[in-house]
Amino acid sequence: MKNDKRSVDPAAQQVFNVMDSQGYDNAWSRLEKQKPQCGYGELGVCCKICVMGPCRIDPFGGEPSRGVCGADADTIVARNVLRMIAVGASAHSDHGRRPAILLREVAEGKNTDYKITDAEKLKGVAQKIGVYDSGDSILEMAGKVAEVALDCFSRQKEGCIPFADAYLPKKRQERFEKLEKMFTDEMGMTIGVLPRNIDREAVDILQRTHFGTDHDPLSLLMQGVRCSLSDGWGGSLIATELQDILFGTPTVKSVQANLGVIDEDYVNIVVSGHEPILSAKIVEIAMSKAMKEYAVSKGAKGVNVVGMCCTGNEILMRQGVSIAGNELHQELAVMTGAVEAVVVDVQCIFPSLADLSKCFHTQFISTSDQAKFPGAKHIQFVEENADRIAEDVIRSAVDVFPQRNKQKVHIPKTKSNAIVGFSVEEILKALGGTPQPLIDAIAGGSIKGVVGVVGCNNVKITQDSYHLSLTSELLKRDILVIGTGCWAIAAAKAGFMNMDILSETSPNLRGVCESLGIPPVLHMGSCVDCSRMLVLAGALADTLGVDVDQLPLVGSAPEWTTEKAVSIGTYFVASGIPVHLWPAPPVLGSATVTKMLTDDINGLLGAAFFVEGDPVAAADKMEEMIIEKRKALGLS
Repeated sequence: MKNDKRSVDPAAQQVFNVMDSQGYDNAWSRLEKQKPQCGYGELGVCCKICVMGPCRIDPFGGEPSRGVCGADADTIVARNVLRMIAVGASAHSDHGRRPAILLREVAEGKNTDYKITDAEKLKGVAQKIGVYDSGDSILEMAGKVAEVALDCFSRQKEGCIPFADAYLPKKRQERFEKLEKMFTDEMGMTIGVLPRNIDREAVDILQRTHFGTDHDPLSLLMQGVRCSLSDGWGGSLIATELQDILFGTPTVKSVQANLGVIDEDYVNIVVSGHEPILSAKIVEIAMSKAMKEYAVSKGAKGVNVVGMCCTGNEILMRQGVSIAGNELHQELAVMTGAVEAVVVDVQCIFPSLADLSKCFHTQFISTSDQAKFPGAKHIQFVEENADRIAEDVIRSAVDVFPQRNKQKVHIPKTKSNAIVGFSVEEILKALGGTPQPLIDAIAGGSIKGVVGVVGCNNVKITQDSYHLSLTSELLKRDILVIGTGCWAIAAAKAGFMNMDILSETSPNLRGVCESLGIPPVLHMGSCVDCSRMLVLAGALADTLGVDVDQLPLVGSAPEWTTEKAVSIGTYFVASGIPVHLWPAPPVLGSATVTKMLTDDINGLLGAAFFVEGDPVAAADKMEEMIIEKRKALGLS
């Protein structure tokens, strides 16, 4: 396969030359070996939830039209989608559980390796969820916030979880309550929308998709909506808010992005995955005098920690650590031959790194009790010994620096400057403290609308190509682009997050950005930080006294890969924001489910999914949606 068919990133293309000449195993070659991929799986009509199967449905209307138990394509497709949402929501939400437990341990004095970094954010969250008492100490307040967060996972009451109850925009919450009543009054059935308990909503899905339980596509998909809301307005939101309290709310800063941030003269440590609890410590300890001296003793100039994927986004946003790449860069970073250790926590980590690392001196170090990899070196991370474990990880990397084979070092020089750190607080700060200037810019037409774009990379799509083509198209149309995850890294690598990109931006949008001193493409964090986009949308809606579905907002996941993306897309739609997807999700085997997700759900939630494989056509559709919303609001 030609280099430009695999990635549009010039740094990646340089490493492909090394990869191909040396025959290193990689995601692109493994995809070729998988072809042709299973058509039943792509359409979602394969069922293996019991051992009377696996069963599959003829997608052309012939036989078999039902599985052995009698389930048809509608049931099977809906169940498969539902299980994807449950896994995605669980991954995000379990991420949120860890900082909640850590915050409680810090509050109780059981963990002194961590501290409250942003006391003002803590006060704000305490006020928002109704536990603020001016007489409390910071640690007492932290304890109360942590208990409310953990209660969202454990409560057995009916009614909405406290964080969602506090953060959901008023009109959207009222809509959910009316929807639940409509199902009861008009359809005679209990279908919940507001999340009761983060863990319970995922478990509910596993119960109802068990053999012989729920078979109705509407009932199934609405539980998917409920579970996704427990993620977006629950688990992910808790992760974002509590990590801000513990590690600091992101502020605007300048970093560098792409493989060129790997430094030949230093011990290079790539931290990857999704959770910042260990990686923030590694960054902190790596900067110590002791670690620098240890690296110098081995022949290096020091320790260079760089990020990858969403762990990279976490330390980029808060600590200003430069980032080496997004999901499809993780193997390429090792192939530079200058990485002493890849240190991983959870999610989106290729197990192939274990074998690939053995081609070099690189240590592939797993750290989580939830994510182990055959062939990796495991250094178990426990929060109460964070300082010592971070030092152990760094020393392990430094120790192999003398083993680096200089003949194998090929570091692309490519890297771009990026302005990052746009938390909701920083966006409001740039706007002068209120969302009113953004509302005025939208009302005046300088900004037609806002599109939020989220992860991933997908090896079926030329890496970063859809992310960048779509973003470029939107910037020509007076549309502000915000986002997270691997999209944000793609944009940073391509130079879309510095002020130079304003020369390629429409005049009206350029004028607004110049006046505010911000780029037209805003990095809002890791994939759990999609909750920041929800909070921003909620602030706009509540300020205007409207529901979110009335605002000129659209979401997109143009190179999506994981089950987490299914949960994110669903909670965006559930929150009233239409969502573009590419590639097509595995639902096309059921005309009923496809229609429900792309049309019928709009009548219930005011938003729906749409699928488009061409970036320009997708931008056309988004602009059309935004203009329709503007007209409905009485805007030109």
